[in-house]
Amino acid sequence: MQGEERSTGADAPPGTSGRAPLRLWNACVDGLAALGTVMIVLLMIMIVADVVVRNLLGASLPMIAELGALTVVLIVFLQLGTAVRNDRLASTDFFLEAVSIRRPRAAASIRAVWDLFGAAVCAGIAWSSWGILQRDIEHREFIGVTGVMTMQTAPFRALIFVGAAVAAIQFVLLAARRLRGPAPGGDSAP
Repeated sequence: MQGEERSTGADAPPGTSGRAPLRLWNACVDGLAALGTVMIVLLMIMIVADVVVRNLLGASLPMIAELGALTVVLIVFLQLGTAVRNDRLASTDFFLEAVSIRRPRAAASIRAVWDLFGAAVCAGIAWSSWGILQRDIEHREFIGVTGVMTMQTAPFRALIFVGAAVAAIQFVLLAARRLRGPAPGGDSAP
């Protein structure tokens, strides 16, 4: 798995995974990952600003701890779909590599079952996040200190929900691809 070349499907031949809906899906998944990368930069800027203010003024910036915690979780879920699509989640493949040499279809089936478990876990996280998001909207949940600085948590929770749902869908697409077998002309990721 590690040495295989991966394709996003955008350069796939006509009639394979390069269809317009799949290209649009891949663009959306990559857009979430790009937003996650922007969030990494913003998190670094927040941390550096807090360190500078602590050293110069002897005080912390408001909400840095709260925003930092939500941002780290947000980054993970925003980039999860792309990690799934490109088969870049941490795993031990030594068993499956050995099986795939003698029985490639069996190895693909085992990987597909693993992907379906991943889909179930991510769908469960999305379902749970949806309930938390609804509660945050209904109760107007905020982080921070009233009178100093506050921010609604709903936008963060909504993006976490979207990231988990996208990852669940991406796991299902990956399982379907594994069960279908490699596309003609190469193995392109959905």
